[in-house]
Amino acid sequence: MKEYQTITEISGPLVFVETDEPVGYDEIVEIETSDGETRRGQVLESTSDYVAIQVFEGTSGIDRKASVRFLGETMKMPVTEDLLGRVMDGTGQPIDGGPEIVPDERQDIVGAAINPFSREYPEEFIQTGVSAIDGMNTLVRGQKLPIFSASGLPHNDLALQIARQATVPEEEEGGDDEEGSEFAVIFGAMGITAEEANEFMDDFERTGALERSVVFMNLADDPAVERTITPRLALTTAEYLAFEKDYHVLVILTDMTNYCEALREIGAAREEVPGRRGYPGYMYTDLAQLYERAGRIEGREGSVTQLPILTMPGDDDTHPIPDLTGYITEGQIYIDRDLNSQGIQPPINVLPSLSRLMDDGIGEGLTRGDHADVKDQLFAAYAEGEDLRDLVNIVGREALSDLDNKYLDFADRFESEFVDQGFDTARDIDETLELGWDLLSMLPKEALNRIDEELIEENYREDEDAAAEAVEAEA
Repeated sequence: MKEYQTITEISGPLVFVETDEPVGYDEIVEIETSDGETRRGQVLESTSDYVAIQVFEGTSGIDRKASVRFLGETMKMPVTEDLLGRVMDGTGQPIDGGPEIVPDERQDIVGAAINPFSREYPEEFIQTGVSAIDGMNTLVRGQKLPIFSASGLPHNDLALQIARQATVPEEEEGGDDEEGSEFAVIFGAMGITAEEANEFMDDFERTGALERSVVFMNLADDPAVERTITPRLALTTAEYLAFEKDYHVLVILTDMTNYCEALREIGAAREEVPGRRGYPGYMYTDLAQLYERAGRIEGREGSVTQLPILTMPGDDDTHPIPDLTGYITEGQIYIDRDLNSQGIQPPINVLPSLSRLMDDGIGEGLTRGDHADVKDQLFAAYAEGEDLRDLVNIVGREALSDLDNKYLDFADRFESEFVDQGFDTARDIDETLELGWDLLSMLPKEALNRIDEELIEENYREDEDAAAEAVEAEA
């Protein structure tokens, strides 16, 4: 163990130390202040003359007399199945007053990249209980599907709803999962307020979701540099439960914007040449290191699925954070401010939302044989109704045809009945698709041009009011 008292500079969250030999990148450091307090840090940059250390607990109170010890190892997360039901801080230390954690092993938080040859293609359905996701933008095991939100929108409520409702439906006969595959949630919160943290914990405890969850909490008043390790601790725990204990793990990370702000703060302290809007030029690579830790591995029963949440600064989806996230991940779920102002919960706008792996995770044996057709027709009808809303503001409803008016009514009911279900209601996929058929039956059969005729004959519900009006018109 090397020890130095050669601190030359303190800049923001960074401490610069002169050394007489190279120190390993990412090596863990202990800094003992002059008043006896010990803080942990990590080597961020290393040369033959000096090292730059990011201090997790902040640099306040550290002076040049402090002792710096290099421990000769990278940061590791103590992992065990007993972590389920526990609450940790942003550095992986228990804060719930529970018993001491006795780990099975300690794993490097950086993690190893999944060999592309060993990856299994994601194609099994995860039921979130939210119709706008399950029916229209389905989440599958091993996928990374971010939620794009903005300041003041209820993305945290949606995160909690998914955390307590998400399940892996029982496999159909002939499925490839062994009995006993379990579902777990890893919840990583970065830069949230104490009020939000209390709301999260109250909901987890009230609903019993905490029993199958591991929670990592980094608060807004915690050092920003701590946010750079919180998601890595969460993902290391997820990989252990998935690939060594055969769990299907859903990782919810909120808020990735706070994580990227921490990267920018560290970059400024290092006096790096900034990239777009002041963010580091390597932010794409850094985010990819996190997002690409989702997936399935051939021969392993478990899976890691990611649902990262980010708030778009200024509601701008061309901002570097959502822009880069969109390139790396497999779709996005949009939280919409207009729908939220109408009181629709959750306010998910399905039109710009996308799940690129949806088609592989739905259908006979996974959800239902009519799922794809119903989804396509709902999209088409809702998009038509949205276009007509702009037109009706100009010419009025009287100038539109009967079919156009039906599309307008469809769009209203789609939002108020399909999307709006509240944050405390879970719908299984059958309820979601049956509701879809109820809405589609508002339209005449000939307008359902994206659904197989056999499915229409089996599932179309004749609108009684429309039928009565047709009889009156003929008379």
